[in-house]
Amino acid sequence: MAHLTPEEWDAHYAKGGRFRSLGEAERRVLAAHVPAPAGGLALDVGCGLGELARHLAGSGYRVDAIDLSAAALAEAGRTGGPEVAYLRLDVERDDLGQLPHTAYDLITVRLAWAFVRDRTRVLNRLRERLRPGGALCVITSVADAVPEGKRPVALDEEEIGLLCAGWESAGRYDADGLALLVLRGPSPGPLVCAAKGRPVPHALTGAGVVVTDPVGRVLLGWSVRGVWELPGGKNDPGEDFASAGVRELAEETSLRADPAGVRVRAVLLDSVDGIPRLTAAVQVTAFTGSPVVTEPHLIHRWEWHEAADLPALSAPLFTPSAHVLDTVWPGLLPGLPPVHRYPVAGD
Repeated sequence: MAHLTPEEWDAHYAKGGRFRSLGEAERRVLAAHVPAPAGGLALDVGCGLGELARHLAGSGYRVDAIDLSAAALAEAGRTGGPEVAYLRLDVERDDLGQLPHTAYDLITVRLAWAFVRDRTRVLNRLRERLRPGGALCVITSVADAVPEGKRPVALDEEEIGLLCAGWESAGRYDADGLALLVLRGPSPGPLVCAAKGRPVPHALTGAGVVVTDPVGRVLLGWSVRGVWELPGGKNDPGEDFASAGVRELAEETSLRADPAGVRVRAVLLDSVDGIPRLTAAVQVTAFTGSPVVTEPHLIHRWEWHEAADLPALSAPLFTPSAHVLDTVWPGLLPGLPPVHRYPVAGD
């Protein structure tokens, strides 16, 4: 997956970089499935040079178009066509309260979803901006249909499945090889906890690490086994839980923390396939670096999540991670599997 800075995007457009033009097949699908209602408002996220935004405006929507590239927005504003309100806004990092309107009949993301790092959190914030009956439309390249070199800017079937989960209606349409997704009726399901398969028999002891960023978001990884999980893992011989948590955090994400500043909140005991499992709930609030996938055979990507979103994750949460999260935010996650919890003295 490609994650570029605003400066890198500005350089991309300054050098004449462009994306695939809006095709007739896309126009037909949009007209058929998301026609503009009377007084309809649309938000185009990652609008780039504004081609889709202008098309929506010409179709009857009043359109707000946002992008993090000042260069793209400047060029979009110079282009003729229906009037569009352009705004520089980073949908991942900026407050969506800056948008000109509180809610929209249509939100579009064309050829940009693969560039979003914290997709689950961003998706939740976009859901909140839909009017009743509104639709989120994501147009994307599909990994299986593009050359290998372009797969980082396409979505595979697993990612498309994650995007479509938690909606009352999720339509998928082909638009000359692009997948055009029309998602309606946000409907987050109950939290589901899941294992990742039977472990190799041994003494299962380890640490789960709740690491939070400066605004309180918690880091979770999307596992190759189809669950969300915290950083963490087994103790090495002679290693305490705090040191194990710090080491695993560095090995799995490249984030660095000082063991002296780490809190062991509790020790949790449950079992998996008849094998006792002991997990230390380790909390890290001070670290350096940015999350990086260092073990792609285990984790697809790391995302910062709002704690309040965790009860409505559209995919399972690894059971020990759920227990550790419930130690830091007691009562946040309902209906967890049973566990013996032993708070650490002085916590």
